[in-house]
Amino acid sequence: MHAQISPSILSADFTNLERDLHRISRADWAHVDVMDNHFVPNLTLGLPVVRRIIEVAPVPVDVHLMIESADRWAVDYAHAGAASVTFHAEAAQAAVRLAREIRSAGARASIALRPATPVEPLLDLLPEFDMVLVMTVEPGFGGQAFIEGTLPKIRRLRAAIDEQGADTWIQVDGGVSRSTIAQVAEAGANVFVAGSAVYGAEDPNAEIDALRGLAGEALAAR
Repeated sequence: MHAQISPSILSADFTNLERDLHRISRADWAHVDVMDNHFVPNLTLGLPVVRRIIEVAPVPVDVHLMIESADRWAVDYAHAGAASVTFHAEAAQAAVRLAREIRSAGARASIALRPATPVEPLLDLLPEFDMVLVMTVEPGFGGQAFIEGTLPKIRRLRAAIDEQGADTWIQVDGGVSRSTIAQVAEAGANVFVAGSAVYGAEDPNAEIDALRGLAGEALAAR
């Protein structure tokens, strides 16, 4: 298990988005947040813009859907070329069916949980998902403070994955920085979304390397 960094372009300069995508060329993924102003109180990008991002991004695109109609739209993002599509458990009517449809369309299928959503209902279904995203802030806005109360959830999820021998990644999103990434990795996460920490740095690629190093050391010490 190795550390992967997925910078959130929510913190990028949207007037220079192609430039800012290339500023994270050493990342493992580019994390693209799609918000509909219903599931979360913010409005960002839709399918046509994401399709173009996928065309110009130097790394695979990791789409995080914070939308109400996940069952309707998620597969379209896979067809558009996203390498990973994440939908929220709270917004999906048929999560397993949707994950299978996303996989059939050629993308990794991932499911996300708000900070207060329990992980236990997913534990018997882990093989159906390529990744579980544990939100470590309330979804909707970047730059929020990390919620330490999400760490036990990550530990329970990692224990279940290890016990089952499942090949399911754990992603965390929210408040990830040099000061928090090691404790999240120690809890068992291996994919880390960092927005303001990366794009707020003078050299985003150097910050990606630093975050990956800190997470990798913590994972190796588990």
